[in-house]
Amino acid sequence: MEHGNITEFILLGLFSGEKVNALCSVLFSLCYLAIVSGNLMILLTIKGSQLSEQPMYFFLSYLSFMDVCFTSTVAPKLILDLLTQWKTISFHGCIAQMFYAHFFGATEIFILVAMAYDRYVAICRPLHYMVIMRRQVCCLLLMASVLGAFIHSLMQVLIIIHLPFCGPNQIDHYFCDIFPLLKLACTDTRLLMTAIITTTGVLSILTFVALVVSYIIILSTLRTRSSEGHRKALSTCGSHLTVVLLFFLPLIFTYVPMADSVSEDKVFALFYTMIAPLFNPLIYTLRNADMKNAMRKVWCQDKRFQGN
Repeated sequence: MEHGNITEFILLGLFSGEKVNALCSVLFSLCYLAIVSGNLMILLTIKGSQLSEQPMYFFLSYLSFMDVCFTSTVAPKLILDLLTQWKTISFHGCIAQMFYAHFFGATEIFILVAMAYDRYVAICRPLHYMVIMRRQVCCLLLMASVLGAFIHSLMQVLIIIHLPFCGPNQIDHYFCDIFPLLKLACTDTRLLMTAIITTTGVLSILTFVALVVSYIIILSTLRTRSSEGHRKALSTCGSHLTVVLLFFLPLIFTYVPMADSVSEDKVFALFYTMIAPLFNPLIYTLRNADMKNAMRKVWCQDKRFQGN
């Protein structure tokens, strides 16, 4: 696995000013704490209540788990680097970070697709819902999501480890990703960049369009429902669509353009690595009566138990 004479990379990070870095370190630390606590609260609430028996919340629990894992591949390193002058990462550490970031991120994408399918069946084919979305099918969709994400991430790694890196070793980003690494390779990578944009970028666009179209179809069928059923379904689909928009739009802007807009890529990357996982727990709890009721039962029971 020859990769030239580069044994480590230097991450240039988000900003250059020390005061800005210190302030952002505190801000991102609070965000990371909120992401972990918020998503773990959703996960534990679902696992500790009867919501875990429903396919929608089965997928939501794993989406929350992926949010924690995805952010954890980037945030701790980012927070520490904001406080240090030399932001280095080993070659193998860089490859590992890229693999896990793509793995957890792609798993999230596939789970969001599974959740959209679940809502489609629940609203458009309600009489067959329990048969179509039985637990075995949900587990199969989850395993397919993990397998698809693993294949995608492995392809990214195989592309990078066979490239020669002989200098420079400065990555103009705050974590290791495939485009910044391709720009450092000591060979012509234009064909590889085009291939990645064609696969990852176009796939992201097609998935996003398919998700939006599916929710349009779902919402169009709600016209025939009662006002109460219409309101509840609209609230659930609205939450899903908001999460899809928060995650996919920055992702598309990052992986589709070929221009050297690295500074913009870093800002877009912040959205799907920090901001979307931060807002997901709020989106899924504030507008969801079932989640709020389950949280009251699970956490209030725990408090009463501890008091006794």
